[in-house]
Amino acid sequence: MSRVFAYCRVSTDGQTTENQANEIAAPGFAVDPKRVVRETVSGSQAAQRRPGFAKLLERLESGDVLVVTKLDRLGRSALDVRSTVDHLAGLGVRVHCLALGGVDLTSPAGKMTMQVLAAVAEFELDLIRERTAAGLSRAKGAGKKLGRPSALSADQARQVREQLAAGSASVSSLARALNVGRATIQRAIAPA
Repeated sequence: MSRVFAYCRVSTDGQTTENQANEIAAPGFAVDPKRVVRETVSGSQAAQRRPGFAKLLERLESGDVLVVTKLDRLGRSALDVRSTVDHLAGLGVRVHCLALGGVDLTSPAGKMTMQVLAAVAEFELDLIRERTAAGLSRAKGAGKKLGRPSALSADQARQVREQLAAGSASVSSLARALNVGRATIQRAIAPA
């Protein structure tokens, strides 16, 4: 008989896993309280590197079922979620995601769903990159200066150039005096 586990994860201490546990119990998943893994850790950390999830992996056996409320409980990137689901499938563990209608992500339909979601996520990321590049190009064309503001004012940069040209100061002494790094002083004297 297969055992059912629940993985409930939140990102910060101010959040609670209770809602996730209740959502998993609502559709009838009978999860023994000892098999509910609760964890407070960022979703940006790979699932297998999270302490609670790592312990869960040690307990899971072939034929077991792991239930999560949403895919982002397993990970933030499509690549990490896919890797985690593939690893669990390799162990013989079925993964059910309630937000996707309770579909078993290790089944053929679940794998197809995962591929479609990964493709959509990649498409959205490409659109974001494209819009960002277009916005930067438009701003540059409008004469906006892009990037981090200079640590030195135009007057300070002029004084740095004059003092170095006259030999009255070194790069290191100017950096200390202006409380900046040597690279900042060197950029100030580099030809534009």
